[in-house]
Amino acid sequence: MHVVVTGANGFVGRALCHTLVKNGHRVTGVVRRAGTAPAGVDEHVYTGHEFADIGTHWPAASGAVDCVVHLAARVHVMNDAASDPDAAFRAMNVDGTLRVAEAAHAHGVRRIVFVSSIKAIAEVDGGRPLTETTPAHPEGPYGRSKRDAEVVLRQFGDTTGLETVIVRPPLVYGPEVRANFVRMMDAIARGMPLPLGSVSARRSIVYVDNLADALLQCATHPRAADECFHVADDDAPSVTGLLRLVGDALGKPARLLPVPAAALRTLGKLTGRRAAIDRLTGSLQLDTGRIKRVLGWQPPYTTRQGLEATAAWYRSRDTQQ
Repeated sequence: MHVVVTGANGFVGRALCHTLVKNGHRVTGVVRRAGTAPAGVDEHVYTGHEFADIGTHWPAASGAVDCVVHLAARVHVMNDAASDPDAAFRAMNVDGTLRVAEAAHAHGVRRIVFVSSIKAIAEVDGGRPLTETTPAHPEGPYGRSKRDAEVVLRQFGDTTGLETVIVRPPLVYGPEVRANFVRMMDAIARGMPLPLGSVSARRSIVYVDNLADALLQCATHPRAADECFHVADDDAPSVTGLLRLVGDALGKPARLLPVPAAALRTLGKLTGRRAAIDRLTGSLQLDTGRIKRVLGWQPPYTTRQGLEATAAWYRSRDTQQ
């Protein structure tokens, strides 16, 4: 198969390209800067805003494309500086996604795999693991944009016959991870005491190579057409348990203070960080039964294996600097 991957030089994109190439597929990677596509990938540099003219600058003009995996997105960031965050997220994540789908259909592509987010549904699970049919109640601009992108993409597929596959991962970790996960690793590696020793809420996470393997199946499996799948590791550790697992992988036991979750929520309310603390202390488990039943998919790596690989990468940074 010939697969086009947008955001090919990103965290998930690089892992996906490696998995596709390893499995014998031709890959064209859409990137914004020349020389940044992963090894073994045909690079297509595209610098347009929100994929406004992707139809006339279509990658792989010299050959037919079977599937597009759309990863490029405006991602969730803390303290977003946009004057209208909803509009900024919509321009890229909704309008841009639809333009990619329109261009794919116009160029004869059979299938598009859209990497959404569990944030399109909710930030917490309300006491029951989230399924693909759980009613959507996204809380922020990023989640709302992903939900709206799912809607317009599904409508476009229904109208045109373009096969659409929607994938909703939770927090993704692995080598090259950034943002909050690497900050958590920094804190544990430095022996900082963390007031999270009594947070029993369970949080689904997904190792980047598990997600890449699932995306490979979504791109190639006949039964994936027009499906929506939740993808996560089999383990959903508690917040406290995850910190301990990370400490074990780093060889630096996490220093955890047993502060009750209720006290953390009160502190969050007093400091104006209630939403962030509520998410941290709330459960967010995904039901991944559907992708296992429909595609027969199983995550190839355990959470412990994923964390050990992540810790090995983290330690290697010190020798490279």
